[in-house]
Amino acid sequence: MKNEIILITGASGCVGQYLANWLIENSNSELFLWVRDPKKITSINIENPRIKVLVGDLRQTNKFKKEISQVNRVIHTATAWGDPKRAKEVNIDAVKNLLNLLNPSNIKQIIYFSTASVLDRNLNLLPESFSFGTEYIQTKAQCLQELESHILSKKIIAVFPTLVFGGRLDGKSKFPTSYLTEGLKDALKWIWLARWIKLFSRFHFIHAADIAFICGHLATSDFDHANPVYGTKIRKFVLGQPHTSINEVIQTLLRWKGMKKVPQIPLWNWLIELLIILLPIQITNWDRFSLRQKHFIHEPVTSPETFGGISYAKTLSQVLHNSGLTKH
Repeated sequence: MKNEIILITGASGCVGQYLANWLIENSNSELFLWVRDPKKITSINIENPRIKVLVGDLRQTNKFKKEISQVNRVIHTATAWGDPKRAKEVNIDAVKNLLNLLNPSNIKQIIYFSTASVLDRNLNLLPESFSFGTEYIQTKAQCLQELESHILSKKIIAVFPTLVFGGRLDGKSKFPTSYLTEGLKDALKWIWLARWIKLFSRFHFIHAADIAFICGHLATSDFDHANPVYGTKIRKFVLGQPHTSINEVIQTLLRWKGMKKVPQIPLWNWLIELLIILLPIQITNWDRFSLRQKHFIHEPVTSPETFGGISYAKTLSQVLHNSGLTKH
């Protein structure tokens, strides 16, 4: 029996490389890795006979028309933000072009990466993501909405990562370092000030290694596409660990840094709003909505344990340990 072909877009990114590595080690699939710069792939040997590298921009879908028609599964991680024009071209137009080039008789599954920011607590699309969202959030919300009516919608699984950690800060990882992991250095730099503040916001996080396990499991097993979210065709998974709070994060960083706790000042929403008025702080409509929302939690959330696995980083302490951050 011929091995399946899995196309991974954005394969040189942090999550993309964890995914490609997992599939090389845990499956017999052939991989088409779509990247702009193959030199950025550090986690696997691209000379492996099971790997074919497609070098080009995601907006150049016709360049790989033949290869796209051959694939059995797609894991679409590539995305764009910052420039509104490019965000639309990559996050909406290129996705539709890619799906239209798939061979309906070959394609079994499309794992589409979005962001948990576009969903409410019950995994429904947030109306505010269209009206207040950044260009990234708006285009992700619009694409998801349009995919619901796509002819391949029943073969689409949408995954929504929460805050993503990955790689290491000490240069000892073969994987790229995620933006959030890079930010740990600054978090420790300012912990002396943050320890005086008590914030109540709750959120989820997940490590890229755990994203790879979940998506690898979905991409290598027969999966029931029945959707627990009423009124939608696309199966949704918010990828994250049980929620934590900013205050719990501060306390964990203090222990890691070896610093003592101090009396904390609760930072209520009204006080934040007052500080925004009094200080030269510029915030967007999405920032203001996020402050009012306060909690970014979802039900249910999916971790490796959902599929009988063991998380690489279940707690923030494990995240810090796996990041190579110096402990005092």
